Amino acid sequence: MTDFDAIDALLAAAKKDVPLPPAEERRALREGLNLSRAQLAKALNVSPTTVGGWESGRDPSGEVREKYAYFLEGARTKLAAATAEEAPAEEPGDDDPAEADQNVDQDDVEALPAPQACVLCGQPARHQVAGFPQHLDPAECGTTKPAQLEKPAPQEEPRQPVSAGRQGGAARGVKVVPVGRRLQTADTPDLIGSAVAAALAQHAGDVEAATAALIKRAIPDAMALLDETRKGGRYDIVAHPWLPDILRKQTSRGADQIWEARPKWARPELPVGEHEVTALDINGAYLSALKTHLPIGQLEHSTGNHHDRRRAGVHLITPPAWDHDAYLPNPTGSRDEPGPLWVTEPTLRLLLRVSGPKYGLCDPPEIHESWTSGATEGLLEKFRVALKAARDQAIAEDDEVTLEYVKAMYSKFVSTLGESNYNRELYRTDWMHLIRSQAFANLWWKAHRAYDQGLMVVRAMGTDELHVIGDWRAVFPEGRGVTEVKLKDVYTVGTPDPHDQPAD
Repeated sequence: MTDFDAIDALLAAAKKDVPLPPAEERRALREGLNLSRAQLAKALNVSPTTVGGWESGRDPSGEVREKYAYFLEGARTKLAAATAEEAPAEEPGDDDPAEADQNVDQDDVEALPAPQACVLCGQPARHQVAGFPQHLDPAECGTTKPAQLEKPAPQEEPRQPVSAGRQGGAARGVKVVPVGRRLQTADTPDLIGSAVAAALAQHAGDVEAATAALIKRAIPDAMALLDETRKGGRYDIVAHPWLPDILRKQTSRGADQIWEARPKWARPELPVGEHEVTALDINGAYLSALKTHLPIGQLEHSTGNHHDRRRAGVHLITPPAWDHDAYLPNPTGSRDEPGPLWVTEPTLRLLLRVSGPKYGLCDPPEIHESWTSGATEGLLEKFRVALKAARDQAIAEDDEVTLEYVKAMYSKFVSTLGESNYNRELYRTDWMHLIRSQAFANLWWKAHRAYDQGLMVVRAMGTDELHVIGDWRAVFPEGRGVTEVKLKDVYTVGTPDPHDQPAD
């Protein structure tokens, strides 16, 4: 065999690597078929993390590369065929944006029986959008500038509240986008998935290093996700409103005057005998609490024993007596001092509900004064849904990197809304208190559900810890989802009843 024969044999055996599509297309092709990383990894006999690395830019080699390329080409063909089948026939006028604008969000518009003050300019308006009175034509509205998001200069004295009829949009923090011309956006891009893929690529697949890097940037990433999910929203958020003194720290290391109703309750007595107690962990407590009534604009002061369900904020109340501490925690939390206290919207709504005719557990609280603003329960809903979807997918794919990253995003988002140096973009101490209190209220309702279903409630702690005696699986679904609970611990309390011991 000559040298030339050897070269010819080498050239004949050599093969060029099968080409692969760009990294971003690889993930899109997989997700387009509703396949998880775990499913694809199992078919290719690799780990889900390896698939994640390929989707972030790293390339496989050898036989597995050919298999991966075969999958991607097949996925591309299948998606192209499905798109061709589903594409609707073009209708006349589809390319006329002016005509399309006339059909946007008309269901949100209602005519008012009598004119009400526009939330933007304060002048009489004859329509409302999503429950807020406003002019539909900008030419009729006395205010044309959107709410400003810049932090106002510090003030020596609190500003006096302005009546609703005279208050402009910049003070109330509301921007109206005329009906039919709201910003239409595509689905929110996968900022979470892209960040995880980039971190894994940057750290060469090192899971611990990538997780640490993602947690470190959780706050700015959460704010970027919030901004993305707010696109097309009806109202601008006042990011740095003036706050009343009750929401300001009394000392540099002290607290403000708001009581969050954090429970730290334990059943004072248990029946005689030995009992097995199950400690349950409530999943995603702060994530679920993002769905709460939040004030849109700057808080306004009012007095009187009246609650307006269209508004939210903080309230000075005299809480009612609670006569059920032997088996259920007090909705106002573990508080020893008597007298009035400032509570949040979730705590007040919880008290009003349990004092109503359906439950009748206490008298209604007495409201003395309030700081509130027009509110909506859906202000952070798209933000919450995006985080929940990423969390659910991470659990399904056993993706601990994304799971820890998402957990850091929502927990740090809540904890830095107040007087924090780590989040300068959104300064809403009122939101921080309301979201945390909503988590406590959610835990209280789980304790009530356990009690109502025949379990014995032993402890309720913070936002996510509930201890019960009894068949808890008949009451709560077990799992890692936000509507499920995890088993945290099982322990025994009490001593055996001597009457139950067998005779010698």
